[in-house]
Amino acid sequence: MRRMLIACPSCASEYRIDASKVGMEGRSVRCAACRETWFITPADVLAGHEAELAARAEADPLADAAWEEATASVRTAADVPAPTVPRKARRSKSAGKGRRAIPGLSPSLAFGLVLLASLPLACLARTSVVKAAPQTASLFARVGLPVNIRGIEIRDVVAFTNPAEDGHPAELVVEGDLVGVARKDAAVAPLNVEIRDAGGRTIRTFSVAPPRAVLAATETARFRASLSAPPSDGRAILVRFADASGARPDARVAASER
Repeated sequence: MRRMLIACPSCASEYRIDASKVGMEGRSVRCAACRETWFITPADVLAGHEAELAARAEADPLADAAWEEATASVRTAADVPAPTVPRKARRSKSAGKGRRAIPGLSPSLAFGLVLLASLPLACLARTSVVKAAPQTASLFARVGLPVNIRGIEIRDVVAFTNPAEDGHPAELVVEGDLVGVARKDAAVAPLNVEIRDAGGRTIRTFSVAPPRAVLAATETARFRASLSAPPSDGRAILVRFADASGARPDARVAASER
C-alpha cells in the first residue's frame, strides 16, 4: 500500500492516507484538528506527484524521463511544448504549507491519472491527434467525436436512374453537396462512386471530377455525375473522396432509385 501526505488548507495539519483511495473521481477528507473539510481531486494527486518528481530530480533523474515519455505523444499531437522542470527544486516553508508533495503513488494509479489528465486535451485537439496518429480516428468516432481532417463533408447524396428510351441506354445519376466545415479554405479532391449490390459488394466504381478546386468555410458546392448502362443488380451507392482508404466518416451512402 502506497501512502501520500496531505495537509489541511486551514490549519496545515498533516496526515497520511492511502493514495489509491483517492480514486478516479476524487474524495472529500476532514481535518481531525479543526474539522475543516476539503476535496482531493486526481489532478491534485497528479500535481503533487509532479512536485515530488521535481524535488527528486537530482537523486532520481529517470523519474522525470519516465514522466516525459508517458505524456510526450499527447503533447506532440496537440502541439503543446514540454514543461521545463528546474534541476534544483527547493521549497520554502510558506510554499510547503500551501501545497505539500505527495510521496506515495502506485504505478497503476499514476498511469490512470495520466490518461485522465490527457483525455480533455486530446479531445479538444483531436484533429491534431488524428493527423499525427490516423489510427485514433476510429476511437474518436466510437465515442461520438468524429474527426474530419479534410475540412469538407459530403451531404444530401441522392441517386436515381433514368430509364432507357429512344435508343438511349439507361442512365444512373448521382448528386450531392460538398460543404466546407474547416475554418479556412480546403482543397477539394475528386470523388469515387461505388455501386453495390444487395449483399453490399462493390460491382462498379467510377470517378467524379470535383465541382471546384477549393471550398471556403461554410461554402457549398453541388456535384453531379452520371453513368450510362449501369449494372442492373446495383442497389446502393457509396460516395467518398478518391484519396480516402477504407470506410471513412466522410463517405455517404444512398439507395439507388430504379
